[in-house]
Amino acid sequence: MREVAVLGIGQTKIDEHWDKSLRELAGEAILAAMLDAGITRADALYIGNMMSGSANHQQHLGTYMADWVGIKGAEALHVEDACSSGAAAFRSAVMAVASGAVDVAIAAGVEKMTDSPGNEITAELATAADQDWEASQGLSFVALNALIMRRYMYEYKWERDHFAGFSINAHANGVHNPFARFQEAISEAQYRKAPMIAEPINLLDASPMGDGAAAAVLVPAEMLRRGNGRKIIRVVGSGAATDTIAIHHRRDPLWLSAAEKSVKQAYSQAKIGPEDIDLFEAHDAFTIMAALSLEACGFAERGQGPRLAMEGEIRPNGKIPIATRGGLKARGHPVGATGMYQIVEVVQQLRGEAGATQVDGARYGMAQNIGGSGSNIITHILMRE
Repeated sequence: MREVAVLGIGQTKIDEHWDKSLRELAGEAILAAMLDAGITRADALYIGNMMSGSANHQQHLGTYMADWVGIKGAEALHVEDACSSGAAAFRSAVMAVASGAVDVAIAAGVEKMTDSPGNEITAELATAADQDWEASQGLSFVALNALIMRRYMYEYKWERDHFAGFSINAHANGVHNPFARFQEAISEAQYRKAPMIAEPINLLDASPMGDGAAAAVLVPAEMLRRGNGRKIIRVVGSGAATDTIAIHHRRDPLWLSAAEKSVKQAYSQAKIGPEDIDLFEAHDAFTIMAALSLEACGFAERGQGPRLAMEGEIRPNGKIPIATRGGLKARGHPVGATGMYQIVEVVQQLRGEAGATQVDGARYGMAQNIGGSGSNIITHILMRE
């Protein structure tokens, strides 16, 4: 297997892009990545998306986008894996380049959610849950995460306000990210006063939807070692695992076993452990997911995830920085694109391009993208040579 490196990255601002079509939005990110990489052609395009068929009445996104960005003739695939579609597209590109089947691959993620009414998007998101046992009973993803959070608080004796640090950190970092949907800091008082969505989850516990796209160009690392003067950012770990789709079928609903399994795969491939990770772009769709991810990945003891936020250890200068560019909470969560935003942000950190939220001396960065309520989880570790 060949070593794989990220040559170029691109992204759009997450917002309500009423003036841009799905193809224009995705094309903007893909062409930005190609420009950053200095390429005009690619052998393959893998594009992650969850709901274009219903929200935008457009499927067949591989050919749709290959045609638009001018790489006709290239292999092109639409990858759907719920909220982890972006990471699934990236993993597909990594394996294609590593295998030798492809020399230049583009991984992208796009979602255009504001073309449809909010209630339709909520219903579409619920298709990533178990239709028989969850969605058909009226359980949205907010409700499912509220059930998990309430049980977690009961088992480990936490209060709702103890989760405020996750949101405060994300918004503080989002201030410095021009691509983030929300670029305003919040206070603990604002968190406490936020309207309740599904007890105990309030508005500031949950990530916002939006329109956005992000992309990366992958090539064999050896191509960069021949001397083009660019920093080499290698993909040194790629793991994926699943759990039951319905929460009540899990052996332990308060443990992300798919996160644990996928991160162990990635750690093993990279030949490192959690103590070596300099930053972690976690899937903080809800504050409870941030806490559970930190625990499953070995950064906190079981039931102690909120303590890292309370003690400031998740800030850019902390023990394990998360949401360094705003995370899902402040940057936004255009579901099929989120995994690619995480990859782009890790690359920015490892290149030293993260500005005011730069993690000093970052060498290893990890991104973890969650599909469903923890049913499909993909983890990548990138390293600066």
